[in-house]
Amino acid sequence: MIHIVPKPTDTPDDNSTGMVIRALKERDCPYELLDLDAIDPFSPDISGETIWVCGIKQDGVQFEVISALSLANRMVNDPHAIAVCASKAQTTARLMAAGVPTPDTIFTGSLTEAKRFLARHQQAVYKPLYGYDGNGIFPFTDTSELPEGPYYLQEYVKNDRDYRVFVIGGVAVGAIVRISDTFAHNIHQGGTGMAIMDLPEEMKTVAGAAARAIGIDYCGVDLLERGSSYTVLEVNGTPNWHCMEAPIPDLLAEYLIKEDLKK
Repeated sequence: MIHIVPKPTDTPDDNSTGMVIRALKERDCPYELLDLDAIDPFSPDISGETIWVCGIKQDGVQFEVISALSLANRMVNDPHAIAVCASKAQTTARLMAAGVPTPDTIFTGSLTEAKRFLARHQQAVYKPLYGYDGNGIFPFTDTSELPEGPYYLQEYVKNDRDYRVFVIGGVAVGAIVRISDTFAHNIHQGGTGMAIMDLPEEMKTVAGAAARAIGIDYCGVDLLERGSSYTVLEVNGTPNWHCMEAPIPDLLAEYLIKEDLKK
């Protein structure tokens, strides 16, 4: 049995959970929706199962529930991996440790260190440590533009687009290019997404390496072009798959079934 934690941000027009459920139904795979607000995570009733976490509320409760459930169940994605992806500092630390290309980055509570970082690069990018959908991200050339610390800062990499690559089981299976007239290219910030029909090998290599560095079952890896290769901006642990040509719901359903059979 596959238990499903629905994504709380699903809408009738953008229903990630529903898409995968349809794919499971087509494969005659039994499933059950799991309400994290209505279960006892310490009960032995849910044990030895496969639990797909399509998304969770950022309320401090649901993460604790899935963390407790992970002790006795196969979680996709694992709560630890979701937590790593939620923190840009934790993501960057693992990318750097694994040798995955990522922009020069600093995380510090010191404005003096932030000034030294800016002096090296002349222009940098401020990102909220736990932000999402491109909210609160902006380039700056003077530290007087920064809010109160701590500071997660990256070198500015000149670009007019970025890429979201969907990775399952360490393998890149689909991607889009996102283009906009503004600094942030996220679709939620007004960017336009277009499917990439044939993923460049270097794109697949870098995105797959990023997912493996995090230790995550599936994710969305955000890339910028840099020379003849790519650099990783961040990794999303509960990604959408807007505009992708690849049949992501079918691929996810097949992955869940395969993992459930391993138990």
